[in-house]
Amino acid sequence: MSTLPPCPKCNSEYTYEDGTQLICPECAHEWSATESADAGDDVKVIKDSVGNVLQDGDTITVIKDLKVKGSSLVVKVGTKVKGIRLVDGDHDIDCKIDGIGAMKLKSEFVRKV
Repeated sequence: MSTLPPCPKCNSEYTYEDGTQLICPECAHEWSATESADAGDDVKVIKDSVGNVLQDGDTITVIKDLKVKGSSLVVKVGTKVKGIRLVDGDHDIDCKIDGIGAMKLKSEFVRKV
């Protein structure tokens, strides 16, 4: 009997094979057997609205008017933001916008320049 790798999501040891897929019965996660060899490379890739990969220090443009929560200010379409920083959470980007200050933006509302 061959030993199957544990689930990469919940580390359950009860994984089983179904064709070319490995399945965890506890969390219902499915992955291919070739992915299990690359399981240590879980790097989150953040993409902009058109699919370009974003990196720290990039310059982006806002593609939609964004209201600033708790204020009457609005970040207008076409506003350029330099030197972004990628973070984890529901808002992917930390940045400073001239005239507004420190902001958190979602990557779905920006485009890489």
